[in-house]
Amino acid sequence: MNIKQATTINEVIQLLDEIIETSKLEQSAIGLFTMLYREVTVRIKEGIADGSFQNGERMEKLDVIFANRYLKAYYQYKAKEKASDCWEFSFKQAESFWPIVVQHLLLGINAHVNLDLGIASAEVSTIKNIKDLESDFNQINIILSNLVEHVEKCLIKIWPTLAIILKLSGKIDNFFIDFSMKTARDGAWKFANEFVVTPENQRETYIQKRDKRIAEIARLVSNPGYFVSAVFKFIRLFERGDVAQKIMNLKIIEEKKTECVVI
Repeated sequence: MNIKQATTINEVIQLLDEIIETSKLEQSAIGLFTMLYREVTVRIKEGIADGSFQNGERMEKLDVIFANRYLKAYYQYKAKEKASDCWEFSFKQAESFWPIVVQHLLLGINAHVNLDLGIASAEVSTIKNIKDLESDFNQINIILSNLVEHVEKCLIKIWPTLAIILKLSGKIDNFFIDFSMKTARDGAWKFANEFVVTPENQRETYIQKRDKRIAEIARLVSNPGYFVSAVFKFIRLFERGDVAQKIMNLKIIEEKKTECVVI
């Protein structure tokens, strides 16, 4: 099995671009989260370049470790080998017709932030210096928050029924909060601080335990109850465009970061 791994943030973006292009050709919903993740990585790269982080070299190292966990899971899945439970579930849902775009994004965010971000943060730190990472970790939070808010607006522009139906059902105010990036990021920082003090010979067991918990959250995202699931199925029937078009709909125009591509 050829598991491609990156050594620089530029290589991360290049490998994500490859997955996006493959996903467009295969009409695979895996490309939806990958496009969102690419946009996050570009913002982090820009933040490193303009000095937004206290330690740019450490941030690039964190970004590469973080990305390589996603890349490894992706190539394991493509080779029909076992990936982590939460990524396995997310990728399998990408083969299903019914999940709406929002669910695909949340499944990817859930796996990558709730599991991978904490591990990557711990791996660039020690027990003594992990506190030094907190400021830069919070800077990632700002980037993620801004981007996720933007994507929500893009989705509502692309599928106006999403806003209308969720508002009528009383879910628009809490749907994104329940599975919000803030909750995931706060959990990731707590997990990083727990993981960094875990002895090396216990870490794999600890990761597996965490993975199972995150996979349970993924199942809730996939099946949020009878009523909401019924609403989502209705929305799914009226989503515009094929998978490749939806992937491109999530791409942010580089010159105007407040806009999104609408096909």
